[in-house]
Amino acid sequence: MVSPAARPYIDASVPVLREHGVTITTTFYRTMFAAHPELCNLFNMGNQASGVQQQSLAAAVFAYAANIDNAAALAPVIERIVHKHVSIGIKPSHYPIVGHYLLGAIAQTLGDAATPALLAAWDEAYTELADLFIAAEQAMYGRAGITPGQLRAMRVIQVERQSADVNSYTLQAMDALPAFTFKPGQYISVTVDFGNGRSQIRQYSLSDAPNAGSLRISVKREAAGDETPQGEVSNWLHQHVTAGSSLQVSPPMGEFTPDTESADPIVLLSAGVGITPMIAALNRIAQVQPERRTIFAHAAMDEQHHSHLADLRAAAAVMPNLHILNFYQSASANALQDKNNQAGLMDVAKLPAWSRTETKVHLCGPTGFMKAQWRALLDAGVPVSCLYREVFGPDLLDSLAA
Repeated sequence: MVSPAARPYIDASVPVLREHGVTITTTFYRTMFAAHPELCNLFNMGNQASGVQQQSLAAAVFAYAANIDNAAALAPVIERIVHKHVSIGIKPSHYPIVGHYLLGAIAQTLGDAATPALLAAWDEAYTELADLFIAAEQAMYGRAGITPGQLRAMRVIQVERQSADVNSYTLQAMDALPAFTFKPGQYISVTVDFGNGRSQIRQYSLSDAPNAGSLRISVKREAAGDETPQGEVSNWLHQHVTAGSSLQVSPPMGEFTPDTESADPIVLLSAGVGITPMIAALNRIAQVQPERRTIFAHAAMDEQHHSHLADLRAAAAVMPNLHILNFYQSASANALQDKNNQAGLMDVAKLPAWSRTETKVHLCGPTGFMKAQWRALLDAGVPVSCLYREVFGPDLLDSLAA
C-alpha cells in the first residue's frame, strides 16, 4: 500500500489520467521503443499500430490509480497479467525500464503540473506494483520449472481446416522431456521469428482436452480492418506452417479454467474464435463426466465460420445431457433446418433453462460479445459470482476501467 504522503497525489491523478491517459501512454511507448528497440519483440506491434495497446495501458494506469486500495478488485486482474507476463518471458530487469519511461511520459505530458511530489508518489506506486508482479512471476516461473523466456520446440504433426478462417495445429514435443500438463481454458504463447532479429509472440488457447502426447491450438487468420493491420503472426502461421514444421512455444498459462471435473451443470458461451477454450473444456467433460448437464452456445457469422463442428458432433454422440445452440448472423435456409441453429445474435432468452443463481457460466469471444452477454446474463438474474470470462490482450483490465 502506498504511503499516506503519496496517496493524495495518486487520488488527484485519477481525473488527469482519464483525460490525458492515451497521450501519456503514446509518449511512453514511443520513447521506450526508441531507446530499447529490442522490447518490440515482447509487445504486440499490431496492437501498437492500431493504437489499441496505448488505450489499454491508459486504462490500466487509470484503473490502478482508481483501485489502489481495493485489493479484492486488483488481485484477480494481477493474477491474469502475471500469467500473461510469464507466458511471454517478462524479467525483473524489464520493470525499471518501463518505470523510467512511464514516469518520463507523465512528466512530459503534464508539464508544470507534474510536480516533484506527484512524480515521487507515482514512482512509489509503480515500484510497489512492480515488486508485487516480480515476486508473483518469479514464484510462477519456479512452479513451472522454467526461466523467463524459456521456450520449447514442438513439431506440428497435423494441420486441420476448422472453418473458413481458422486452422488448428496439433503439436508434439521434439525432446524427451515430460509432456506439458494444462487445464482446459489455458493457452500457450507461440514465438515466430521473422529474421533480422525481429520476432513476435502471440497467445493461443489450447483447443482440445489434455493429451499426454500432444497439444492443439486453433488460430484465426486475422484480416486487415479499416483501421487495423492484418494479423502478422496469424497470417504467417496460415501461410507457412504445415505438418512437419516446428514452433517455439511457452508452457501453458492462464487462470481461466472452467471446472471440467465435477458433475455440476455448466454453461459455456462463445463467439468467433473464442470457441477454442470452450471446446477444450467440452472435450474434457465428454471424457470424464459425459452425463453432466452442459449448455454449449456459440455465435458465428455463418456455418462456414463456425469452427470445431466435428468436436461438437463427437461430444453430442457421448453426452446425452449436452444442449447445443448455434447463433448465425447470416443463417442459410439449410442451416435453419437444424433445430440447434438460430438466426441472429446470441440471445440468452433462447437458451435452455438453467439454475440462474447456482450454475457457473463461462464466456469467451470478442469484447463486444462478452459485454453484451454479461449484461444480458445479469439482467436474467445470474449473479456476478457465477460469471467467468476469458480476456486477452488490451481488455485485460476492462472490468476495472469500466
